[in-house]
Amino acid sequence: MPYAAPGLPYPRILVKVSGEALMGPEPFGLHPATVARIARDLVAARSAGCEVAVVVGGGNILRGARVADENLDRATADHMGMLATVMNGLALERALEAAGAPARTLSAIPMPTVCEPYARQPAMRHLRRGRIVVLTGGTGNPYFTTDTGAVLRAAELDCDAVLKATNVDGVYTADPKLDPAATRYERITHDEALARDLKVMDAAAFALAREAALPIIVFSIREPGAIASAARGEGRVTVVAP
Repeated sequence: MPYAAPGLPYPRILVKVSGEALMGPEPFGLHPATVARIARDLVAARSAGCEVAVVVGGGNILRGARVADENLDRATADHMGMLATVMNGLALERALEAAGAPARTLSAIPMPTVCEPYARQPAMRHLRRGRIVVLTGGTGNPYFTTDTGAVLRAAELDCDAVLKATNVDGVYTADPKLDPAATRYERITHDEALARDLKVMDAAAFALAREAALPIIVFSIREPGAIASAARGEGRVTVVAP
C-alpha cells in the first residue's frame, strides 16, 4: 500500500537540498540547528501525506568541479564530492529520525558498512512504507551534478515533482541579489528555462526533466515550513513544467 495520502497535487516528491543549505550561518560544514530545521520541514511534508525522497549535495564540504586542477583530475575530484554527499546524508538521516520520522540513507557508491547501496526497488519499498529516503553519492558517476542526479532519481522513482530548495523564492530573470530590476516567474516551461539559460539548475537537469515531463518546483529553503507548502502546491514558488 502506498504511504501517500489521496488528493495531494504531488503525492511522491523528491526534494533537492544543497550542501550549502546545511551550512546555515557557518562558512563550512554543517550547522546542527539548520540541519534540524530542514529535517523538521521534511517530516512536515511526510506528515502532510507525501512520500518523500531527498537528494543532498556536498558543496558545504567539497565541490568536485571547483577543486579539480592539473594535479587533481576532474573524475577523482567528483568522486570526492560524492563522498561528501554521503556524510551530509548520514547527518540528515539522524536529524530526520530525531524529528520523529523513519529514514534510510542510500548511496549510489556502495558502502554497505555505512548505509544501504542505492537500488530502485528497495528505494521504492522504503517510500511506500513511509520512510524518508535520503539519496547520496550523486549518480555514482563523475561529470554529473547533484541537480541532474536529483531529476534522474525522481524519474526512476516515479516521483510527481522535484522540489528544488534554493536561497531565493523562485526563478528570476536575473540574480535578484545583484539586479534590483529582476522579476520572478510564476510559471515557466523547461524549454524556456533552457533557452534563457536560467541558472537555478544546470541544463542537463532541465533537459532530463523535460524528457520525463517532471515539474520542478523552485522555492526558498529559508522559510520554515516551505517544503510542506510547496508539496501541497502552495506558497511562493516558481513552477517549471511542460
